[in-house]
Amino acid sequence: MLTFNQVDVFTSVPLRGNPLAVVHAADALTADQMARFANWTNLSETAFLLSPTHPDADYRVRIFTPASELPFAGHPTLGSCHAWLAAGGAPKGDEIIQECGAGLIRIRRDGARLAFAAPRTAQAEVSPGTLAQIARALRIEPTAIRAAQWLGARPAWVAVMLASQAEVLALQPDLPAMGELEIGVIGPAAGDVQFEVRGFAPGIGIPEDPVTGSLNAGLAQWLIRTGQAPSRYVAAQGTRLGRAGRVHVQQLDDEIWVGGDSVSCIQGVLAL
Repeated sequence: MLTFNQVDVFTSVPLRGNPLAVVHAADALTADQMARFANWTNLSETAFLLSPTHPDADYRVRIFTPASELPFAGHPTLGSCHAWLAAGGAPKGDEIIQECGAGLIRIRRDGARLAFAAPRTAQAEVSPGTLAQIARALRIEPTAIRAAQWLGARPAWVAVMLASQAEVLALQPDLPAMGELEIGVIGPAAGDVQFEVRGFAPGIGIPEDPVTGSLNAGLAQWLIRTGQAPSRYVAAQGTRLGRAGRVHVQQLDDEIWVGGDSVSCIQGVLAL
């Protein structure tokens, strides 16, 4: 019997963020068991906590979507850390060090909120052909795209900037037309948030992600570097899905930190 949690990430209010399934002490599970369980939960991601193999790491995590394994993802990083700490995990130092397929990820605590240091990504320009495919998939005119950028390695988000929050929220995309593209969309907002974000990744089993840490990390590196965003801001995501995700972004020195609240919603045991 394994301890199991379901954590809501990027929210302090249950059922308003992005849920994450977390299985503790999962070292005895095979990769096939992990993949089948993640497919069964049908959440954006399912995380499995394991003993670390790196001497500097506090714990290790494997992350699965319903369709594949990911080397890194943002909301599973924060949710797994929240669950590990709630289960009595004690970090070796001031920061928590997570080991995952992408290497070692640093996580810091700011009161109850957690934030991860975003892995640096090799960003690139978007070709005209890909821009045309994105416009078709989003069902918008190509001229509606104000800026675009590849945000790095898998999840290989390609991001586009629209003119407003209203344009982002009005999207009714053609998901099959995306093919293998993982498309992030952002637009400036007003009120308690500075940007509205949506993320579509049907190729890895996520038609629309409620709140996406890796996408927001890539967006922050792009937008802050190019002066399109301030060094500290809050982004909303999940609005069209009835969620109220809040992603807190801050640049400290040369690093981007992506943070959010998490709350535990389900605790139990798992028999596989």
